[in-house]
Amino acid sequence: MADRAVGIPFAKEGFPFIGTAAGVTLCAGWLGWTPVAVIGAGLTLFVSWFFRNPARVIPEGPGLVVAPGDGKVIAIEEEFEPRYLKEKSLRITIFLNVFDVHINRIPCEGTIEDVQYQPGLFLVASKPEATVKNEQNALMIKTTSGVKVLCVQVAGLIARRIVCWVSPKDRAIRGERYGLIRFGSRMDTFLPLGTNVRVAVGDRVKGGETILGDLR
Repeated sequence: MADRAVGIPFAKEGFPFIGTAAGVTLCAGWLGWTPVAVIGAGLTLFVSWFFRNPARVIPEGPGLVVAPGDGKVIAIEEEFEPRYLKEKSLRITIFLNVFDVHINRIPCEGTIEDVQYQPGLFLVASKPEATVKNEQNALMIKTTSGVKVLCVQVAGLIARRIVCWVSPKDRAIRGERYGLIRFGSRMDTFLPLGTNVRVAVGDRVKGGETILGDLR
């Protein structure tokens, strides 16, 4: 699987939004509509910032699981995952606000066994019920040691579009970009019980760079 977003400063999915905002700004400036031009310039900067695609230093080492997205850890809980894993797991939830990087990254090495999209509601992503009720896209990964890790993109109140660039049987490479969620969201990572967790509730994490846990 090729990392299609390498070297691009903005996610391609953001180009129409950036172009539209910039076009409105230029037209308003040319027509002398200063207030509209100022608002348009602010909107262009915000949209460009939202779709930014920064490079990350990916940690190396067997069994490491990195954060699939930027944001704040709002929950670390043991619970039964009924849809995909069908077993009790450790869920680490990261909430992404509109100012966080929204490029999503693969958490661990292995093979992508399945990708399942689920339509749903658009509840505030920080609510517990968003785990099962909101629109989402689940990525099932089988690590090189045979452990199953589930990574779920969950849409939020403002987020209305989940993008995923990978398919079943693709190689999962830790830290590679695999998709994004537009305008506010959350990422759920389900790990086996007994995982050595390296983050705590309230921590700020960086996708592809911060280590969530050690499967060893």
